[in-house]
Amino acid sequence: MDLWQAGLRDIPDEVWRDTWQRALILADNELTELPPDIGYLRELRTLDLGHNLLAALPPELGTLPELDMLYVHENRLTELPAALGALSRLTYLNVGGNPLRELPAAIGGMAALMELRAQRCGLRELPDAIGGLGALRELWLRGNRLAGLPGSVSRLLQLRELELRENELTAVPTALRGLPLLRRLDLRANRIAALPPWLPELPALDRLDLRWNPLDAEPAPLLDRLRRRGVHVLT
Repeated sequence: MDLWQAGLRDIPDEVWRDTWQRALILADNELTELPPDIGYLRELRTLDLGHNLLAALPPELGTLPELDMLYVHENRLTELPAALGALSRLTYLNVGGNPLRELPAAIGGMAALMELRAQRCGLRELPDAIGGLGALRELWLRGNRLAGLPGSVSRLLQLRELELRENELTAVPTALRGLPLLRRLDLRANRIAALPPWLPELPALDRLDLRWNPLDAEPAPLLDRLRRRGVHVLT
């Protein structure tokens, strides 16, 4: 059911009667509440609640066994219910643009998650449970307050793209060392002054963005090694 930009302040009852629907689009409305009735939609695979006024999500969201894609970006959420960790088939989650400040440890239960977007959420750290996302390929974290990454990130062996732009990093996180499939690493606009000698060891790296960091002149030989290998380096 597509109710995008329908001027809704409340969700009409007809939504809950169609319990067999697979996609529910409620983006760009003025919704302030998602009722627990969402738990009736057991066949739902896509739920788009982006660009609303939601301040909370009901735990019933975690009871949707088929949910594959969940968009809750650009709302007013200050926390995510731990029940979301039960969404073992979820492959895409966008929580960006909410004043969350932290992600729940339960997020590590999303074993099928392939893309996580948590940009501009005021995050100071990631939970150690992030390492449980063994299928994760893309992690988007622009515009937070991260000063580092937990060591468990080293277990994200499927990770291909990592965006850490506009955070508070003073060094390239050691947890990235040895990630076998990491192709694109965006470190723009942090506080990184020096680069680790292991950076050229990342076997799949093909794009490294270091712009707007206070890099000293020392990394020139290291960057030359990367460029000779074919890595597109931006400084």
